[in-house]
Amino acid sequence: MMLSKGVYLMHCEPFEYEKPVSLREFESLYAAKAEDARILAGGTDLMVLIKEKLLAPRILIDISDLHELRGISWDPRQGLTIMAGTKVAEIERSALVKEHAPALAYAAANLGSNQVRWMATMAGNICHASPAAETPPVLLAHDCELIIGRQGGERILPISRFFLSYRKTALEPGEYLKAFRLPPLSERSAVAYRFKGLRKAMEIDMLNIGAYLELSGDSTLAVEVRLAMGSVGPTTYRATATEQKLKGMQISEEFFAAACNGVVQEATPIDDVRASAEYRNRVIGVLTRRALEQCLEIIATRRTQA
Repeated sequence: MMLSKGVYLMHCEPFEYEKPVSLREFESLYAAKAEDARILAGGTDLMVLIKEKLLAPRILIDISDLHELRGISWDPRQGLTIMAGTKVAEIERSALVKEHAPALAYAAANLGSNQVRWMATMAGNICHASPAAETPPVLLAHDCELIIGRQGGERILPISRFFLSYRKTALEPGEYLKAFRLPPLSERSAVAYRFKGLRKAMEIDMLNIGAYLELSGDSTLAVEVRLAMGSVGPTTYRATATEQKLKGMQISEEFFAAACNGVVQEATPIDDVRASAEYRNRVIGVLTRRALEQCLEIIATRRTQA
C-alpha cells in the first residue's frame, strides 16, 4: 500500500522506494544512503525477510531495470562474465553458461521455481549468504572472482574471501556486487555440482557440493582439486585440508576414499528441520564421490569428442 509518493507500507515498517535509471545514478544514491538502504534486484529473498520483520530498511533501491548490470559474455583469456543483475533463469538457459560452466547452469535450474528464477538474481543468492544456497558451491569450485562496485571505482575479490560468517559478507558500506568472473577451464579440468533435498523441486538443499578436478596430461594424477560444501557449516566453504591432501594423488579408490573421508572430517553440520547433523555427515561424502566421478566423466567425454 502506498502512503505517499515513493513511500510504501507492506505489513512492515514504512520505507522509501527509489528506482535509478542509470548505473551512475544508482552508485551516487547508494553511496549517500548505504547505511539505510537495501538493494532490490529480484526481491525473492529480501522481501521475505522484510515481511518477516527480520530486516527493516528505510530505503529500497530498485536496480532491476539497469541494463548496465545485465548480460553474460565470454572472453578466451578472462573467461565467463555474468553481470550481477542477470536473472537466474537467464543463467540457466544461457548457451555460453552451458558451454563454459554447465554445472552453474544445472545449479541455477534447481534454484526455486520457474517463477522465482525469472525474478531472482545470482547476486542476490550470493549476497543473502545462506549456507544452503545453490550457486555458491559451484562458484567456489570455479574459483570465481567477484567484481565489487562502488561510486567511482571497483575492486576484485576472490569468492573464497566473500563469505565471512552466517549471513555476513565482505561487502563494505557503499559497495555492491557488480559481476562474476569465472576463469576458463582447461581441457583437463571440469566442475560438477551435486545436492540432496527432501524432494526434487522447489526445496532448500539439505546439503550440496561443488567439485573441481584437474588431471595431469596422462589423466592419472589429480593436479588440482577444489571441494566447496554447503549446508554443513555457517557458510559455504572449501574443504582446503582435503584439497591439499588430494593434490598429486593417483586417481584410484584411495583417492576417492580420501576425498570422502576428508570432507566428513571438515564438515561441521548442525541438526535442523531439513536434516540431522549425522545424516549430513554421512551424505556429504557420498555426494563428494559422485561429483568427482562426474568430473572424470566430463573430462573423458571431452577428450573422446576432441
